Amino acid sequence: MALQRSFGIGKKATQGCPCGFFGHPTRKCNCSLSSIHRYLRKISGPLLDRIDLQVKVGPVAHQDLMGNAAGEPSEGIAQRVATARRLQINRQGSVNAALVPLLLKQYAQLAGTEQEILLEAIQKHQLSARSYDRILKVARTIADLAGAKNIRLPHLSEAIALRCLDQGYFQ
Repeated sequence: MALQRSFGIGKKATQGCPCGFFGHPTRKCNCSLSSIHRYLRKISGPLLDRIDLQVKVGPVAHQDLMGNAAGEPSEGIAQRVATARRLQINRQGSVNAALVPLLLKQYAQLAGTEQEILLEAIQKHQLSARSYDRILKVARTIADLAGAKNIRLPHLSEAIALRCLDQGYFQ
């Protein structure tokens, strides 16, 4: 599982167990259940709560590494990010990651369905107020990258998935 904050330079990464193969699609984990739980408990809840994006990254097949699959060029991604960043600064005077709760309520308002989905996720996963704010900031950023004026269900769903995917919310 790779963990990364959506702002700043900080990146955190960890394996699922001491041997590194827990959940691997082709390799067998030899760790006991108790050693896996002990290993995962080393990552504190308050630390995880401060990490905006939590993404499980699986192994890449050798064929994919050697192939010439066409992806989106870095220049296009950089352009989209720069445009979204300018939009945020023009709209609210700062990037979304720096929004305080009062401004977050103003610039990351949710419609009824989106609000219900977010509240369901918070209740199901017992997420903190900090998690609520961070999901809204990420959803606002995803909407900005998509060029959307408001946060819609696809933007919110992606933000929730980036926070709760390993917790089974979308399984």
